Amino acid sequence: MRDVREGTTFLMRLGKLRRDPLAVQTLRSAAAATIAYVIALRLSPEAAPLTAPLTALLVVQVTLYATLTNGIRRVTSVVAGVMVAIAFSLLVGLTWWSLALLIVASLVVGHLVRVNEYVPEVAISAMLVLGVTTHGDTAWARVLETLIGAVVGLGFNLLLAPPVWVEEAGESLEGLARRLRQLMLRIGEEAAGRTPVERAAARLHEARRLDHDIVEVDAALRQAEDSLRLNPRVSEGLLHRVVLRTGLDTLEICTVVLRVLARTLTDLAKEREPEPLFAKETGAVVEQLLSEIADAVVSFSVLVTTHVSLNADAAESRLAAELRSAVGTRDRLALLLREEAEREIRHWQLLGAVLTEVNRILDELDTEHRSRRLLEELDRVSREQRARMPRLTRLRERMGVQERLWRNRTGIGGRSW
Repeated sequence: MRDVREGTTFLMRLGKLRRDPLAVQTLRSAAAATIAYVIALRLSPEAAPLTAPLTALLVVQVTLYATLTNGIRRVTSVVAGVMVAIAFSLLVGLTWWSLALLIVASLVVGHLVRVNEYVPEVAISAMLVLGVTTHGDTAWARVLETLIGAVVGLGFNLLLAPPVWVEEAGESLEGLARRLRQLMLRIGEEAAGRTPVERAAARLHEARRLDHDIVEVDAALRQAEDSLRLNPRVSEGLLHRVVLRTGLDTLEICTVVLRVLARTLTDLAKEREPEPLFAKETGAVVEQLLSEIADAVVSFSVLVTTHVSLNADAAESRLAAELRSAVGTRDRLALLLREEAEREIRHWQLLGAVLTEVNRILDELDTEHRSRRLLEELDRVSREQRARMPRLTRLRERMGVQERLWRNRTGIGGRSW
C-alpha cells in the first residue's frame, strides 16, 4: 500500500513538473541546443561549433510569441556583433585599445539596429569572435552557426508548439479570489461583535497586502497572454486573453473596494470604541452579506476561468443565485443602517459608506455588467488590431477567424464567460 501511495505521489509531482515553466524551459532549451549543435557539426567548418547551441539556448523561450520576438532581435544583435568583429579583425586585430573601440562601436551599432535589450549582446558577440580568431573564414563560420542556432530555436517552437499557460493563470486568479474571500469572512465575523481598533487596523493591512498578490497574478496572466499569441494550438487567443484580463480587472477593483471598506470599519471602530461596530442585528446581517459576497467572488473567478460549456453554465447559475441572495441581504442591511444612522447622526457618513462599498462590489460582480464590459473590451482590442495590422486582420477575416470570434462573442453573456 505504501508503494502505491509513493508511486501515486511521484506521478502527481511529475505531472506538476511537466507544467512547470522552469522545467519546460530547461528541457526545451537543452533539446534545441543539442539539435543545433548536431546540425552545425555537419554544416560548419569549425571543429566545435558551439555558437549554434549557444544561440539556440538564448533564442528559445517558454512561449512561441517570446521565441519569435526574441529570436529576431537575438539574430540581429549577434550578426551585427560578428560584422563589427570582422571589420576590426581585418583592420587592427586584438589589442587593449582596439577592444575598447570594439565595445564602443558594438554598443553604438546595437542602438542603431534597435535590438532593445539585446544591445549588450552585440558587444559580447563581437568580443567572442575577435577573441577566438582574427581570420575572416572563422568569423563567417560563426555567422553561419548563429543562423543555424536561431533557425533551430524558432523551428523548434513552430513544430513543437509550447504549452498554453491559461490553466496556470486561471489557478492564480482563483487563488486571489479565495484569499479575498477569506479576508471578507474575517472582516464579517469581527463586524458582528466588538472589534478593537487594533484588530480592524490589522484587517486593513491585510487588504493592502493583497496588492502584492495582484502583481503575481498579473505576471502569470502576462505569461498566459504571450503563450496564446501566434500559437497554432489556439484558435481564439484574443477571446481567452480578454476574458482573463477583464476578470483580473474586476477582482482588482473588488480588492480596492474591500480595502476602502476595511478603512471605513477601522474609522468606525475608532469612533465607537469601546462599543461594538454595529447593533447586534445589524452586525449579524453585515456578517451574512460579506459571507455571501465572498462566495460570489469565488464563483466569479470559477466562471472566468472555465471554458467548458457545461461547467460554465453551472458556474454562472451559481454566481447568479449567490448575487440574488446577496442583493436581498443588502436591502435588509440598508434598512438597518438607516435606522442606526437616524439614532446616531454623527456616524451617518461611515454607515452610509459601508453600504456604498458593498454595492460597488455587487455591481462589479454582476453578470450583465461583466458581459457589457467584456464586449466593450473585445471591440476596443479588435479596433486596435485592425488599425495596427490591417493586412493580418483582412487575412483573418478571409479565413473565417474573425467570424468565429464574433459568434462566440455574442454568446459571452449567456453561456461561458
